Amino acid sequence: MSANHLAVGADERETLVVGAGQAGLAIGNELRERGLPFQIVDAESEIGAVWRHRWDSLRLFTAAQYDSLPGMDFPAAADTYPGKDDVADFLQAYAAKFELPVKLNTRVASLRVSNGGYLAETDDGALAAKNVVVATGPFQTPYVPPIAEDLSSETTQMHSTEYRNPETIDKGPVLVVGGGNTGFQIAQELAANHKVHLSIGSRQTPLPQRLLGRDLFWYLEATGLIRKSIETRIGRKLSRRETLIGSSPRTLRRRYGVEVHGRAINASGSKLTFDDGSVLEPGTVIWATGFRSDYSWIDAPVFGVSGEVVHQRGVTQSPGLYFLGLSWQYTRGSALLGWVKDDAEYIAEQVGISRPAAQAEARRPELVR
Repeated sequence: MSANHLAVGADERETLVVGAGQAGLAIGNELRERGLPFQIVDAESEIGAVWRHRWDSLRLFTAAQYDSLPGMDFPAAADTYPGKDDVADFLQAYAAKFELPVKLNTRVASLRVSNGGYLAETDDGALAAKNVVVATGPFQTPYVPPIAEDLSSETTQMHSTEYRNPETIDKGPVLVVGGGNTGFQIAQELAANHKVHLSIGSRQTPLPQRLLGRDLFWYLEATGLIRKSIETRIGRKLSRRETLIGSSPRTLRRRYGVEVHGRAINASGSKLTFDDGSVLEPGTVIWATGFRSDYSWIDAPVFGVSGEVVHQRGVTQSPGLYFLGLSWQYTRGSALLGWVKDDAEYIAEQVGISRPAAQAEARRPELVR
């Protein structure tokens, strides 16, 4: 059935892109370059809002020269590390430069297969589309472990998404839970005027931000590791190994005086117990415990037994339904600002291939002889 009959009364689009972050904008520009009609929708009130909501001192661990999107370099000097507002400004400027059709304040509440295409129910009515690209990224729902519920109400708790700066944290012992880059960065910043503890659940491989005067990602590009796909042996191995960039437990202890604990395994009253046997009574707990994907709004046969997206480089078995910006969607760079363009180009090509040839020719009269 043609796109013209996807849903009676619904606003119709050939391709609907859900999410106006780096992935959504990248695929938008790739579709624009190919003359393929599309609409981007986003639940936030402005482009880049997710970045602006993070803590004040947040900086990328990729240097500016590795933060471009298709057709536009990041506007900062090489070997500088952009802050969160710099990224938000860049995304806004990118959408404006290429006049990408972004509809804000439009949350997609549900998406289902409908009459040979898809029907998205949004806060602003129904949208029908032949193709849908889910570009909501890997950081969707903040995750806090269940033991948080066992802490006393007298203990201040927050997820890392709620943390802003040290001045907003009460004096007294602070526990940061989470051994990833976010946990290390927040613990380091707080250590200047707080007694800080860091709970690490699983050890991650520490890598230097710079080595012999060059940024880490220069080496990843030069060796080709950043582009090794998950289909290769080394790619599969790397995908199972989390890394710390520019941080290490030893440096955090010696240089910043942060006390490092094992995994937090129990909470009772105002105390937390760790798997190394230590016990702490913090005044504030910051859960830098990451995010979980939430695709409960999608009703389509594209999920595995554990709720994971089943795909081949973002292409699902449900015709016309694609995902973009997932962690290790294809390479280490799939979810990173400067490399999402590779998967965006691939998905745009798949959308173009699936389009009826006659329809494509009609939309591109310059190709008609």
